[in-house]
Amino acid sequence: MSTFDLTRLLPADHFGQALRHDVKNGMTAHPKWLPPKWFYDARGSELFEEITRLPEYYPTRAEREILTSRAREIAAITKARTLVELGSGSSEKTRLLLDALSELGTLAEYVPVDVSESALEAAGKSLAVEYPRLAVRAVVSDFTHGLGLSDGAGGPRLVAFLGGTLGNLLPDERAAFLTSLRAGLDPGDFVLLGTDLVKEPKVLVAAYDDAAGVTAAFNKNVLDVLNRELGADFDPEQFDHVALWDAKQEWIEMRLRSRRAQTVKIRELDLPVHFDEGEELRTEVSAKFRHTRIADELAAAGLRLAEWWTDEAGRFGLSLAVPA
Repeated sequence: MSTFDLTRLLPADHFGQALRHDVKNGMTAHPKWLPPKWFYDARGSELFEEITRLPEYYPTRAEREILTSRAREIAAITKARTLVELGSGSSEKTRLLLDALSELGTLAEYVPVDVSESALEAAGKSLAVEYPRLAVRAVVSDFTHGLGLSDGAGGPRLVAFLGGTLGNLLPDERAAFLTSLRAGLDPGDFVLLGTDLVKEPKVLVAAYDDAAGVTAAFNKNVLDVLNRELGADFDPEQFDHVALWDAKQEWIEMRLRSRRAQTVKIRELDLPVHFDEGEELRTEVSAKFRHTRIADELAAAGLRLAEWWTDEAGRFGLSLAVPA
C-alpha cells in the first residue's frame, strides 16, 4: 500500500521575509536585479508550462528525449532505493525514472522537494495512486537553504536536479549548492543533473524571446508579484522584455527595460525605486554549459562525472555524478 506524507522545512514566514530581503537588496543595487524564483506564483507557473510547449523552447523536449532513451540505463547503474528530486514541480518527467526503477524492482521511496506545497500535494497524491508500492515523502523546502535528502528507505539514493535549473544560479551560488549537495551524499549515492548546452546564440535567444510573447508575459509577471505581495505600483506596460546572450559568461540574461524615466513605490518596504529611461532590471541568468565545465564544477565540489548523455542534436546534457 502506497503512503504519502509531507514535511515542511521552511518557517511559515520564510517566503515573505525572503521576498522582502531580495527586493530590498536587488532594487537598491547597481545594476538592479531580482532572483528568478519570484517568477513562480500560480500565474507564473502556468506561463512557464506554456513556454515549455513553444516551438522555440527546446530544453524540455531535449531533456525528455534523453530520459526516454536512458532511464533504464540510469536505473541499472544506480539501482536506487530512494529517488530524491529537487525542484520537482509536477514531477512529470520524473515518471520516466520512476517507471524504470520500479520495473527494475529497487525503488522504495520518492522524495519530491519543492517550494510549492500545493504542487507537492497534487503531484504526490497522484503518484501514490499511480505507484501503489511507493512511499512518497514530499518536502517543502527551498533547495538553496535545505535539500531535504531523505535516508528513510536507505541507499543507494539518486538525487535528480533536472530542467537546467542549475544554470539559474550564479557561479558562486552554483559552487555553494553543489558543495552542500555533496556534503549530504553517502558513498554509493548518485546525482543526476540536467544542463542546457552552449549553442548558436540565435537559437538560445529565441528560446527566451518567443514570437508569441509568452516569455515576455512570464518576465513581466514578476512585477505583478511585487505589486500584490509588497504593495508596489509597477505598471508592467511601462517595461519591455529583453533577452540577450552574454558570450563572455556564456549565459542568457532576461531583463526588464524601463520605457521611460519613472519612480515606483514599494509600500511594504517604504522604498521608492527610480528607473531612468532605458534602465534595465535583470530578472534571470540562465547559464549554458560545456562538458568540460560541468566536469570541472562537479570536481570542485567533490563529485566525479561518471556518465554523460546528450539528446541526438546535442542541445542538452544529462550528467550522472558520484561522490569523489
